[in-house]
Amino acid sequence: MTTSGIMRMTLLALLPGTVAYTWLYGAGVIINLIVAITVAAATEAIILRMRQLPILSLGDGTVMVSAVLLGLCLPPLLPLWQVAVGIVFAVVFGKHVYGGMGQNVFNPAMVGFAVLIVSFPLSMSQWPEPEFRLSLTDTLSAKVTMMDGRAAYDGVTAATPLDAYKFRTGTTNTEFFDSLQSANWFNWMVINLCFLAGGLYLLYRRIISWQAPAGMLGCLVLLALIFYDSGSSASLGSPGFHLLSGATMLAAFFVVTDPVTAPSDSRGLLLYGFGIGVFTFVIRTIGAYPEGIAFAVLLMNACSPMIDHVFSAREQLHEDN
Repeated sequence: MTTSGIMRMTLLALLPGTVAYTWLYGAGVIINLIVAITVAAATEAIILRMRQLPILSLGDGTVMVSAVLLGLCLPPLLPLWQVAVGIVFAVVFGKHVYGGMGQNVFNPAMVGFAVLIVSFPLSMSQWPEPEFRLSLTDTLSAKVTMMDGRAAYDGVTAATPLDAYKFRTGTTNTEFFDSLQSANWFNWMVINLCFLAGGLYLLYRRIISWQAPAGMLGCLVLLALIFYDSGSSASLGSPGFHLLSGATMLAAFFVVTDPVTAPSDSRGLLLYGFGIGVFTFVIRTIGAYPEGIAFAVLLMNACSPMIDHVFSAREQLHEDN
């Protein structure tokens, strides 16, 4: 299958999760996607012209997939200019600095997300409460007029389940999941299940391999089982909580499986996914950020050449013997 065909299949698989995310969190999701895609295409065209490469290569769909992945990771109320900053960094410093398509070391969407979460931690933490939905006009007005990262409206934003659980100050698992927190986590569970459905579709069509998602998700389950301790006040979260919160399924099937930034060896992919699971769990539970997937992916992207080298060297040694 051609690159453009694979990208179309990927966008199709992202559709269920995108619909669920938009239905539950409002028009800000679609606005983020429109801005990300538009700015990404413009940035890509400018860079291609500067490099004297054909603009027709825009049609391969890779920059659109990166823009959609980044847009789906952003809060619905994030100011538009910050969305634009993130996608410019993703295209320029995540892709073209290394030579363009197929030559980048780091996943472009995760580069853009990491820049945003480090530079604008306040506005990147503003998520609408489950029972509150802004109109399209109010959402667009907030995203255009917000310049300093403050919440668009007092009392309509809340911490994500990962953030709230991490800083729950001594409550048990049962005490934490009151009616409000249960409703909040239910939204993320639905979104994750929809992205899981899209990921299984890609596996069925053999667009992606199973090793990296299995390594990541299996590691999260293992570590959560070890540190759950029946849900005491010191618990780090149940396996179900970690699997169906944040961007777990989006990352496992649409980010971790990027063939350019992941190892090529099937055994290396398992190790690569497992490493992402370890870093994700550590950052989520004891790090400074409630969601650690972007940093985990970037760290393991840097390890991919070494993983390939180790497994190829072992294979060569086996053949020599």
